[in-house]
Amino acid sequence: MILIDTGPIIALFEPFDSQHKRCVDVLRQIREPLYTTVPVLTEAFYMLGPGSQGADALRAFIVKSGLSIWFLDNVSMIHAFELMEKYADHPMDLADASLIVAAESLTTKRVFTIDRNDFETYRIKMGHRYCHVDIIG
Repeated sequence: MILIDTGPIIALFEPFDSQHKRCVDVLRQIREPLYTTVPVLTEAFYMLGPGSQGADALRAFIVKSGLSIWFLDNVSMIHAFELMEKYADHPMDLADASLIVAAESLTTKRVFTIDRNDFETYRIKMGHRYCHVDIIG
């Protein structure tokens, strides 16, 4: 399974985005299920704009099971807030924190993102170890 960040979602569903072709090429190579979180989708729908063709296409992609959604419960939300504090010197937003929490819960290190700087900094706790994020894209 691969988690997907806001940047690639925007690029995939906005043909005029500078990363569109690259993200489409990456998506074509992915064979594992894609997951994201509600905070990531909130950012994506906001950035695509309500009622836009991109937002419509993203909704259709989700409905056709192209993308599954991992939901944060209270414990996960608190952990996301803790991560935001932990990475305060390299500001982590809720969307990024939710992906790290999802990665820990779903035991995956793979994240499809164009935000290399941030995700190269973050670590995913796997058991007693902290692992680098395997950046896809």
